[in-house]
Amino acid sequence: MATNGPFGLDPEDFERALRGAETELRGLLGKAGGYLDRVDQVGVGSLTSLFGQFFEPERPRPPGPEGETTGETGAGVWAIFSIDDLGQARVDQVFPTELKALRAHRDNTDDRRRVRFLPYGVPASVLDTP
Repeated sequence: MATNGPFGLDPEDFERALRGAETELRGLLGKAGGYLDRVDQVGVGSLTSLFGQFFEPERPRPPGPEGETTGETGAGVWAIFSIDDLGQARVDQVFPTELKALRAHRDNTDDRRRVRFLPYGVPASVLDTP
């Protein structure tokens, strides 16, 4: 036992077990290959027939949106703005990303101060409240 290591396994026993597992695995793969040859006579999805019971088929996904919006392409800035008593917006700060704008705005307690995406070429007057 002292020569067999801490778990009492003889290295020769371990090699013999691996050789046995190898032959069993080769036999199993050979049988699977024969099954696939029998099933796939005309090119029908053999892997689907073999593994179909274990894996769910991929479900069709709904079509995505037609095109990206300006906010998704990043063609604009994130603006922190305030609305005065007349309803006109005044831009206080601009940021390149939403995350930076929200971080700058996180401690805000003023109801008139807001964060919005403002695409390039759009005037800040679109932020005005009617």
